[in-house]
Amino acid sequence: MDGQVQLKQLFEKWAIEDIKSITPLPRSGSSRKYYRISGATKTVIGAFNMEERENVAFITFSRYFKRYGLNVPEIYTYDVGKHIYLQEDLGDMNLYNFIKTIKIDNKFPDEGVILYKKVINQLPKFQITAGNYFDYSVCYPRATFDKLSMIWDLNYFKYYFLKLAGVIFDEQKLEDDFNKLTDFLLQADSNFFLYRDFQSRNIMIHHSDVYFIDYQGGRKGALQYDLASLLYDAKADLDEELRGELIDYYLQAIQQHTKINRNHFLKYFYGYVLIRIFQAMGAYGYRGYYEKKEHFLTSIPYAVKNLKLIAEEKHLNVDLPEIRKIITQIIYSPALKKYNIEEDENSGLLVRIFSFSYYDRPPEDLSGNGGGFIFDCRSLHNPGRYEQFKNLNGMDAEVKNFLNNEPPVQEFLNHVFAIADEAVLNYIARGFKNLMISFGCTGGQHRSVYSAEQLANHLLKKYKIKVELTHSKLGIKKRLDQAALL
Repeated sequence: MDGQVQLKQLFEKWAIEDIKSITPLPRSGSSRKYYRISGATKTVIGAFNMEERENVAFITFSRYFKRYGLNVPEIYTYDVGKHIYLQEDLGDMNLYNFIKTIKIDNKFPDEGVILYKKVINQLPKFQITAGNYFDYSVCYPRATFDKLSMIWDLNYFKYYFLKLAGVIFDEQKLEDDFNKLTDFLLQADSNFFLYRDFQSRNIMIHHSDVYFIDYQGGRKGALQYDLASLLYDAKADLDEELRGELIDYYLQAIQQHTKINRNHFLKYFYGYVLIRIFQAMGAYGYRGYYEKKEHFLTSIPYAVKNLKLIAEEKHLNVDLPEIRKIITQIIYSPALKKYNIEEDENSGLLVRIFSFSYYDRPPEDLSGNGGGFIFDCRSLHNPGRYEQFKNLNGMDAEVKNFLNNEPPVQEFLNHVFAIADEAVLNYIARGFKNLMISFGCTGGQHRSVYSAEQLANHLLKKYKIKVELTHSKLGIKKRLDQAALL
């Protein structure tokens, strides 16, 4: 059940026009399903989520925030019983993707700093202006970020990250540290609205302004948590100097809403950074190790980098010996280093080319960009139908000769080359670091393998780039450059 039929009916009833298209949007870290739905004159985002209380929280929060003039999506209509609602389409550009497009040689431009400050100006309006009159009874799953909520997050980290990553710890000592950390954090003033997931992918750039989504987990809590979520958002990868500047900016901005003591705020801030990083790493482990969505695992190196900073700078104002031991293990774990793709991201454009079988899932995009081009080779003449080719693959001379002599195959590849050339030139000009291109066929052995190899050769002859070639069904992965043409 994916909600498409129900959403189609809801859209046509609301829009009073027929639906023209319904396109699934890339899945995030939740079980919610989103679709871009278009009619003749209207376009919306349709959501399907079986968790009814979460839907009620999001719809209620959205309408409440709208009344306070906050930039959140308008809720057009909903059917709680069918677990669906339609909301304003804010486009596809979020803060994370925008920053990636304007970073040059991994340097953060002034334009990005201005944008972050624009976001920070809005944060106290959620936390205090709206938070002072908020109805916390609709919060999901709890009304406050209390001790139980914190323990849930810490156990999520323990069971879905530490245990699955093979980190060794003393269970009782770790529980003692968890209790010590939560007791310490609860000493901070917690009478504010806590957005819960205030990070770069949940901040949209729309009509040259910032808009906010995915606050359905909001509840009452401390000011420090949301700022920690924003500044220590793993793949946003802000440097410490910029973080310091933005912390100061926030402390100035919030004085317009309430008086807070800087030293008191900072006393608890890095403890909230720590619990936020742990919560995020639990999500990476659950979605990556447990659900086998590998692209979540590529966020781990950035989270590890942040943990290292927290540990080395001695920011924590509470003694947590067992937590420090596990942080040390995580920092120096060889098993976790394999998810580090920073080398690729700092060395020019890397084109990842895949072949796969349509009996399997298309390959995951480990760069975190949500995927790339997928070309279907099943319309091409299939060598696998012939006995002499059945035990060969698209890298074997006999199969290559067969497909080289098929005009429709060469015409197909020429179209692919033209699309790939345009994308590569555009990516190089804009400083992008990763491009993914996949070819699928029935068995993932002949046509898709051949096409992937041909594209790799084509690109390497024309551009000074690196190519990573993966034949999923054959279990082959290789890194190529101009010095190693196929």
